[in-house]
Amino acid sequence: MYLEAKETVRLYQLLSEKLGNDTAEAMFKYIDNKTERSVENNIQALATKDDLSKVKYDLGNDIRNWVKWVFIVWIGQVGATLAILLILKK
Repeated sequence: MYLEAKETVRLYQLLSEKLGNDTAEAMFKYIDNKTERSVENNIQALATKDDLSKVKYDLGNDIRNWVKWVFIVWIGQVGATLAILLILKK
């Protein structure tokens, strides 16, 4: 961390000599603001524990509904197969 601060000061000094204090300061403020906004956007995109628990709950409900419909379709298939077998035996 100390090395980064030292490098930042050196960079600021070099830019100040070449571009002037106002321009160097404006560049550093721009970079700081851009970095801060980027970090804020990343934080907003992260899921919280509440988000994950809600997804887990919703997924659990979806799976239960899916299993229910698969069972209903399976019963229908068995019934249709039995009906076809009964018709063919006659």
